[in-house]
Amino acid sequence: MFDFGPIILTVLGLALFETITSIDNAVINADVLRTMSARARKWFLLWGLLFAVFAVRGLLPWMIVWLSNPSLGPIQALTATFSSDPIVLESLEASKPILLIAGGIFLLFLFLHWLFIEPKHYGLKGEEVIQKYSIWFFAVVSILLTVIVWLAVQKNSMMAFGAVVGSTAFFITHGFKENAEAKEKELLSGHPMSDWSKILYLEVIDTTFSIDGVVGAFAFTLSVPLIILGNGLGAFVVREFTVHNIERVKKYKYLKNGAMYSVFFLGIIMLLDSFGMHIPQYVSPVITVAVIAFFFWKSKKALQNVLPEIQTKEN
Repeated sequence: MFDFGPIILTVLGLALFETITSIDNAVINADVLRTMSARARKWFLLWGLLFAVFAVRGLLPWMIVWLSNPSLGPIQALTATFSSDPIVLESLEASKPILLIAGGIFLLFLFLHWLFIEPKHYGLKGEEVIQKYSIWFFAVVSILLTVIVWLAVQKNSMMAFGAVVGSTAFFITHGFKENAEAKEKELLSGHPMSDWSKILYLEVIDTTFSIDGVVGAFAFTLSVPLIILGNGLGAFVVREFTVHNIERVKKYKYLKNGAMYSVFFLGIIMLLDSFGMHIPQYVSPVITVAVIAFFFWKSKKALQNVLPEIQTKEN
């Protein structure tokens, strides 16, 4: 009998990870949408959602699996993990370390950039101290990449290439994110831009921010249909936050910490798996839920401590 337990756990883990890593995206969307007409907002929230789910979170993982397995056709790349064809499974198994090491490097660099450089609410001891040495970020990631590439070359030269691709992907997407943040400031400061230009801008930054979730999804599964389902569900939740609850979400100040520590653990899992250490499929969703639950609890506790202070000041 087919076991749906691991599938459900994987999809829920993917949805939670996609939701939590897209909070920054939701905040930008909400801020820009406030400057648009009602008609443009409705258009973006309907067609933008369909584009985000099917064109970005559907097309991107499918393309990654297909490019990692060029011998497979487009349909086989989509259904590879459910195939019983030994040739298809062998191709997927051969490309798995290359894909995982690229994703692992990407996620690890993403976490380290947040840890060393990005402004944050300090959720754990040591974060503030590390940020004082932000200049060391580039040295740390360079040394880390050198060590991993050296280890990968001894195992498989294509794995070494995959590690470099992961590093390149991080710096390219990081550049787009910085540009998106600068553009947001222009928009909110009254810089003139048409509604259609704003919609196009939101779609571009949605694509850029979705890469984190798509790459991290491969720590959960290599199954494209499950990634589309889980990330699509997460994208829908993010849209709901954008419209109805973004101000409430902002109050939970350590959620970003939870997202980034999830990124760290998923990156480590992908790297270990790429070097042949078998990691059970349930580990990624369980760790993601546990980490995010901890920082949600920490955020809620901080919020409860703040409310009495506000009430005291008002009285």
